Formats: sequence, C-alpha cells, structure tokens
Amino acid sequence: MPIPTILVVQGAEYQAVCRGIRKVGATPQVIPLPIGQAPVQIFLESQLQQGLIADRSQMLVMGLCGSLRSDYSIGDQVVYQQVLSLSRTGLSTELNIDRCDPQLTALLQQRLNLKLVKAWSSDRFIHSVQTKQHLGQAYDADVVDMEGAAVFTALAEIGAAVTMLRVVSDGCDDELPNLSGAISPSGRLMPQALLRAMLRQPIGSLRLMRGIWIGLKVLENVTARLFAELFSQKYLQK
Repeated sequence: MPIPTILVVQGAEYQAVCRGIRKVGATPQVIPLPIGQAPVQIFLESQLQQGLIADRSQMLVMGLCGSLRSDYSIGDQVVYQQVLSLSRTGLSTELNIDRCDPQLTALLQQRLNLKLVKAWSSDRFIHSVQTKQHLGQAYDADVVDMEGAAVFTALAEIGAAVTMLRVVSDGCDDELPNLSGAISPSGRLMPQALLRAMLRQPIGSLRLMRGIWIGLKVLENVTARLFAELFSQKYLQK
C-alpha cells in the first residue's frame, strides 16, 4: 500500500474519511488529529515518543480547508505542493515553507487529477473575508488550514514523506462566524461555545454548515476513489 497512514482532524472529517475507506475495503491506519497547530504538534510528538509512528513513514493528511482565491470553490479537491506558515522567535517573524513529498503528491495527481495548490497554515480560525483575501494576496496562497505546518514540524525528525489532500468547504468571499473561542487549548470543539458563536452570526453559520456538509460528502467520495485506484494498481502489479 503506497499510503499506509492517514492523518485527519477528529470528528466529522475523520468519520467521512473512514466511511470512504470502508466503501472499498481498504486498510490504512487512520489517526484522528486535534484541531490547530499547537495541539497537533503536541499530539504527534507524543505519538513519536510512544513509538506509534515509524521512521520514514508515508503520511497522507486529509480533511477540509478554506479558499483564499476565487479560483477555488466549495467542493473543490486540492493537493498541496507547499505549506506556508509564520514562526515567531522573540520579536522576529519568519516565513516557513514546507514542501510536500513530490512522489506521493504526483501519485495523487495521477490518480485523481487534482489541482496543485499552495496552502497557508494558520494558528487561528480564519473567518473574515478581509483576512482571507489579505492572506491570498500577501503570501500568494490558495487555501488555508490549521494543521498543515504542525504536521511537518512534528514529523521532520523522522524523515516522514508527507502529502496533503483537502476539500474546500468555504469560499474566499464567505464571511463565517468566528469560532476561535470555541476551540479548546487541547484542540477540541466546545459545544456550548460553538453554539454561542454560531447564534451571533446566523447567516454566516448557515453558510458554514452548508459548506461543511458539501465538503464532507466530497471528502468521503474522494477517499473512496483514491483507495479504489490504489487497490486496483496493487492487484494489477501482482
């Protein structure tokens, strides 16, 4: 199996990926991640310390993302070429560029004919149209997520081969509710805080829920399609 391990955010995204895998009887390891950069890094470092992730592992990160450009709409499937992020040391700020494994990325492109993108990995939930457009223009980024950079940081020491496949669940012109206060320090959604945030912006909340619903269905289907392709290739080579 060319991709033995999948990393995907816990909850609905994890469940969508698992449903897609079950459709084709695939057997990769699926590891649920918390939400956000700091929780992901802490979680993966713990996994490494316990010996639950082997050196030079091949990893596929899956899930949802937001669009930073009008070229990418809800339901679009993208594969990452680069992940951009900022790191702060004292008063200085540095732009980091992490590159996905070229062989695994090419495999996804060949099998699924996906769009190659540059992703911005944020340390907070990006909800405003103004911020989305600024990030897209300032860093020439196409989509945004909250976990990508942390995966690279945590797995760098073991030489893991990492690629990332995500589905767009909100457009660059979609104003969303601010969910930053609904995510706990451990990277879990807090139901009561989530409800309060969504009630404050009902129109944006409906927009968010619709985009997530579409994105999850596409995520389930692209997972099934990918592993059906990989299985067929595996048996053809026997």
